[in-house]
Amino acid sequence: MPADLAVIGLGSLGLPLAQAAVAAGIPTVGYRTGPDHGSLSAAELRRMLSGGFRQPAGPAELGRVRTAVICAPTSRSADGGLDLGQVEAAARTLAERLRPHTTVILESPVHPGTTEEFLRPLLEEGSGLRAGRDFHLAYSPSRVDPGNRDFTPANTPKVIGGLTPACTESAATFYGRLTDKVVRARGPREAETVQLLETNYRHVNIALVNEMAALCHDLGVDLWDVIRCAETKPFGFQAFRPGPGVGGHAAAQDVTGPAGRGLRMVELAQQVNSRMPRYVVKRAATLLNEHGKSARGARVLLLGVTYKPDVADLQSSPAPEIAIRLRELGAAVSYHDPHMPSWSVLDRPVPRAEALYEAAADADLTILLQHHRTYDLQGLSVKAQLLLDTRGATPTGAAHRL
Repeated sequence: MPADLAVIGLGSLGLPLAQAAVAAGIPTVGYRTGPDHGSLSAAELRRMLSGGFRQPAGPAELGRVRTAVICAPTSRSADGGLDLGQVEAAARTLAERLRPHTTVILESPVHPGTTEEFLRPLLEEGSGLRAGRDFHLAYSPSRVDPGNRDFTPANTPKVIGGLTPACTESAATFYGRLTDKVVRARGPREAETVQLLETNYRHVNIALVNEMAALCHDLGVDLWDVIRCAETKPFGFQAFRPGPGVGGHAAAQDVTGPAGRGLRMVELAQQVNSRMPRYVVKRAATLLNEHGKSARGARVLLLGVTYKPDVADLQSSPAPEIAIRLRELGAAVSYHDPHMPSWSVLDRPVPRAEALYEAAADADLTILLQHHRTYDLQGLSVKAQLLLDTRGATPTGAAHRL
């Protein structure tokens, strides 16, 4: 049976979309754009395959679908901008096989203007078709939250901005098969800027509480109690919590406009958040010193090295930098993570603790970097000689908190 949908890019954005489409009964093919950072459990893959999912698809199959969604990753380039290499490769491959009346949607995180100024010319030149006349073109910011069981594609509103009103409606018809609510933006630039605002909102607010964490520690104030109280305010406040750094696939974006005006708040947030791994290591060294131990030769156990709880994804996790800095101080670093059977930093394997409680009892310092639900933090706080909790997840008084 021919597929209705091609998901191009099977990483953290494309896989959830493909899963949602298959669950909605849409025949779907997946096309890889590179070393995608996404994974499925054996059970999830079986469910998708039994639902009609086919992957990896060959390029020829891209010309047989009614809708093609580009979910290629856009990582940071050497100059700090977005690397659109995989988006370009996906567009060129699709363009060679693009048929009239196909709906093409971009979901990759991009700067405003990318759909019209970058993607559109690639598709038109490679296909000989005109966007808005011969095929539909739209942008929709991805709203994937890996591991979140409360919000799925079905109950998360989808924003869509098409090149023309007809493009918007065509994309809206597709997404209407997946989600309860479709929100129409005025155009692709507005939809792209929605993604920019949502991503930077997270980074800026995390930066604020990260700075508050350092300030409250210096003042002897319990920040976690402050947040607990502040989040009872029913208006004008949303609770964010500090941590050892900001991970994930959606990096903060500081876009410079035509007048040379950038987002100064975002630039500052990036600086604040990038300092957090160093701050964690500084706190760790101070704690060891306060308990009569030196960082040099200390046995340090890192708990949870993925960027997000209960997700087997290391993308932009602060754990590698923390491990590197601890090693530079002369510490012997080991780790435990139920989702990572092995872990290397700078091509050097990090020893994995198999017996968690014994490892915590043996370590001079245990640092909780990620709170996976399988961790019994009350039990760990009893076993550990010294516990630094960077997530505020341990019971009050059971550990030293960030």
